[in-house]
Amino acid sequence: MEIQGLPGRLLAELGPAIASGEIPEGAVLRGEELEERFGVSRTVVREAVRILEGMRMVAPRRRVGITVQPKSGWDVFDPLVIRWRLAGADRPAQLRSLGSLRLAVEPAAAALAAQHASDDERRELSALAVELTMTARAADLETFLRHDIAFHATVLKASGNEMFAHLGDTVGAVLTGRTEYHLMPHQPEPYAIRLHREVAEAICAGDAGHAEQAMRTIVEGALKELNQQLG
Repeated sequence: MEIQGLPGRLLAELGPAIASGEIPEGAVLRGEELEERFGVSRTVVREAVRILEGMRMVAPRRRVGITVQPKSGWDVFDPLVIRWRLAGADRPAQLRSLGSLRLAVEPAAAALAAQHASDDERRELSALAVELTMTARAADLETFLRHDIAFHATVLKASGNEMFAHLGDTVGAVLTGRTEYHLMPHQPEPYAIRLHREVAEAICAGDAGHAEQAMRTIVEGALKELNQQLG
């Protein structure tokens, strides 16, 4: 999710500052001060605040101002919130938390996908597995990341569970963060690529048990590597 224009520029300043604690819980922001500080109009401030309010990071109150809310109430699944938290000191805890979420959800989603995926989704997964193999061999991390995000999002969608499908952007934000912050090897590990092919083949064959186990091994491996790198 990208917010364009002046509201996006203002969010790019306020979001990370709130997520990192630079602007702490309970702080009260004034619209007029934001207009002056960032050189933007009242409309731009209102739009940015509306988006932050939707993430439950702030609560505007007439005659009070814009109050930063406790972290416990934030929409932690929002891709922008994830990105902002990954940019700050909260990165290790955020990555571990999201890794645990993936471990709880993605193996189950793969098993369901083996039972419910459409023919088009099975073909898409097979094609993406081939693309992942090719881009991994070429060490093209940018294209590999794009295909990897699409692969995992397709598995979640193919599960037939709308709640799992809704986590596609969340998982995509995790995979992007691992790459952007250099927590991925320069060339994806061959065993990980093989496991992605196994997931695709198992889903295409309707083998729920194998699909679940292969996906579990992928996510467990990613979490183990992450813990080793973060110390």
